[in-house]
Amino acid sequence: MTDKNPKLEVPTEMREFAERSIDQARKAMDGFVTAAMKAMDTFEGSTSTAGTSMKDMRHKTFSYAEQNLTAAFDHAQKLVKAKDPSEAMKLQAEFMQSQFATMQKQMAEFGEVAKAGMTDAQKTMAEASKTMTENVTAATKAATDSAQPKK
Repeated sequence: MTDKNPKLEVPTEMREFAERSIDQARKAMDGFVTAAMKAMDTFEGSTSTAGTSMKDMRHKTFSYAEQNLTAAFDHAQKLVKAKDPSEAMKLQAEFMQSQFATMQKQMAEFGEVAKAGMTDAQKTMAEASKTMTENVTAATKAATDSAQPKK
């Protein structure tokens, strides 16, 4: 009688090597993300309204990248421990479903940040336009008044 789900025997040494490799890659990526975040914080300097929105977007981008990398490394460690191909396929399907939901949520949050940034930029432009109109009106009045003959 043949077994419908043959067991995939992975030598213990190979499994341990894969686990160590995943741990090393995770540590390297953690260091890279941390260094990149520090570099962006240093680079940002002063903040304007539009700058605040971009800063929020950059921080969300790094945060999401870190979350997604962590999920990928966790998934890789689970796959290394899979006992057979069917378990690996089940883990892969669960991971893909989870990541799809996570990506939908992240994109919705990006949309909210972008919308808020556009609303803030629109308000800033309206305020700047109003101020410029007031300044032009005041300058025109001052020029007109100074051009009038004095009595």
